[in-house]
Amino acid sequence: MGKVLVVTSGKGGVGKTTTTAALGAALAQAGETVVVVDFDVGLRNLDLVMGAERRVVFDLINVIQGVAKLSQALIRDKRLETLWLLPASQTRDKDALTEEGVRQVIAELRERFDWVICDSPAGIERGAILAMRYADAAIIVTNPEVSSVRDSDRIIGMLDSKTERAENGSRIDKHLLITRYDAGRAQRGEMLSIDDVLEILSTPLLGIIPESQDVLRASNVGAPVTLANQLSGAGRAYAEAARRLQGESIAMTVPNQKRGLFDKLFGRRAA
Repeated sequence: MGKVLVVTSGKGGVGKTTTTAALGAALAQAGETVVVVDFDVGLRNLDLVMGAERRVVFDLINVIQGVAKLSQALIRDKRLETLWLLPASQTRDKDALTEEGVRQVIAELRERFDWVICDSPAGIERGAILAMRYADAAIIVTNPEVSSVRDSDRIIGMLDSKTERAENGSRIDKHLLITRYDAGRAQRGEMLSIDDVLEILSTPLLGIIPESQDVLRASNVGAPVTLANQLSGAGRAYAEAARRLQGESIAMTVPNQKRGLFDKLFGRRAA
């Protein structure tokens, strides 16, 4: 039985799709069977980041409405045999998603894959709620800025109230991933520090992804950064985050920061 993971945030543009692709590829490289599912109906970007935009025939909505079988909509990655994509529809709106339809698709994917990673649309509307609805765990992606952190706090509240697990009296496992972090800007007070973000959100830290042009370059060539540039700072940070998801205990690395903060975060609040 696979684990269902939702990658979510309150604010757009924080790196959810990049994170979904990067973690999916890293887990597949580790030998896990992984499917990444695009819930951003109407916009659909995960296929672009995965380099599969020209291979989309059927999508999530087609499966939910019975137009296609799940096996017809799934796209196998050409670089990793254990990595698959279930794309979103680009021509429908989020009202085409139904709770029962999503439940059935997630249940079937759970039977077939070790990891089902759901790329949620930003915000708190229907698509985002359904993306998290049947998750076992969540990654809250946030930038170290006030508006992003505030919106993430709202999402944490939704995870604790709107998911099936919450309604059954249990809690969804939550992990915090801080993206686009720049140590120099943090030191100058131009963005929140890691400690500030952790204090506000009180959520276990999964990883810190540095601000990097490598992420943009990887997206532009249709490859997760953990495949396109594994040795980059972002590639390594995502790979370490994937290993933490698998249960490994790895010291938390703060990109381009002095040793004192490394020591401060070592073993602390790591997911």
